[in-house]
Amino acid sequence: MTRDTVERIERLEEQAAHQERTIEELNEVITAQARQLDALARKVAALAEHVDELEDLSVSQAPVTRPPHY
Repeated sequence: MTRDTVERIERLEEQAAHQERTIEELNEVITAQARQLDALARKVAALAEHVDELEDLSVSQAPVTRPPHY
């Protein structure tokens, strides 16, 4: 192989190594974000349930009476 071919192969291997590292870093970021989204979704669901409970408690229950025309 010529020197030029060897240099091209080395550059390609170097680029492949950088791309592999970048892909691994991006995968770590995506995995962390997925965990955060899951945690936030659970918190939102819990808060929604809590708000529903508070709404149920705050609604005044009108006494059930017969209308005056009966």
